[in-house]
Amino acid sequence: MAEIAKNIKHIPKILYHWRVHELSTAKAGGDAKPYAFEAGITVLEDHLKRVGLEGKVTHGATLGTYQIDYKVNGNPKVTILIPNRNEEKTLKTCIDSIKNLTTYQNYEIAIIENNSTEKSIFDYYKELEKGEKIKVLYYPEKAFNYSKIINYGVKNTDGEYIVQLNNDTKLLTPDWLEKMIGMNQREDVGAVGVKLYYPDNTIQHAGTIIGVYGVAGHVFRGLYKNTHGYFARESHIQNLSAVTAACMMSKRAVYEEVGYMDPEFAVAFNDIDFCLKVIKSGKLIIYNPFVEFTHYESKSRGAEDTPEKQERFQGEIDLFYKKWGDYKKKGDPYYNINLRLDSDQYEIKQEKVIVD
Repeated sequence: MAEIAKNIKHIPKILYHWRVHELSTAKAGGDAKPYAFEAGITVLEDHLKRVGLEGKVTHGATLGTYQIDYKVNGNPKVTILIPNRNEEKTLKTCIDSIKNLTTYQNYEIAIIENNSTEKSIFDYYKELEKGEKIKVLYYPEKAFNYSKIINYGVKNTDGEYIVQLNNDTKLLTPDWLEKMIGMNQREDVGAVGVKLYYPDNTIQHAGTIIGVYGVAGHVFRGLYKNTHGYFARESHIQNLSAVTAACMMSKRAVYEEVGYMDPEFAVAFNDIDFCLKVIKSGKLIIYNPFVEFTHYESKSRGAEDTPEKQERFQGEIDLFYKKWGDYKKKGDPYYNINLRLDSDQYEIKQEKVIVD
């Protein structure tokens, strides 16, 4: 049984063919045997009992897949860190969505102010700080360094759980904190990420695969909401090597254990580096597609369009290869070796046939 196995390995070969004939339920499809999917819920409920976890098991986005909402033990405090520079309208959209939708109440929002120049944003901060759940931290350094900004936020707050959240996001899932806390409370979990959509309702992030497009890439980008890609992987709760820090939750203790975010990754790959450090520590990274946000990141955002940016970006690529080159060389353990690395859609490699 998986729950007592010390090592589970995936064999990336075809080991079994399912015989299909006119009277076969395989030909009729999953609807022909709904009892099997109901039994799957019972199997998972029994598993949770055996391993001492409490959670509600329901059907997932497709037949034969499931969602587990783990019970939140106690009432732990969550700190939501939101770095910000100017961007009053963008930040207001983010803050309002959290205040208006969030059902879990023991949280605080810590805005990490990073050298804003516009008077309106400071007026907005004063307005926000009149409330009980919001405070503003003033990052002291002038140069932008995302890792340092997050580390500053973690060290100057006291929540048991930390959410890194981009200011250009809008919450869509009211019970998002319950879902993320419950999953994070498992001892074997180090971080939980979510599904993000562009404003046009196409996927921006459904997990990150090491090696896609070079260093790493978000998968299923551009896939429309409520449609499915390869085996509906975009809609399954699953272990991955990395998730984006645009919305990611970890225990405070995990930051302390892995040495926080690495300041050498000032702009790019800091979240991937953090996730890989978490995996190295023996914990899991989980992608939960049942927590959803809109992410107002432009599809063309991130262009390294100046010599200085290009030099910085290449330096961070070199640093990533230096730290994690062996991990990349072996291949992402959560990605099949028969899938392409030059695509983010889980496309199968096509063997080239040479004809004389």
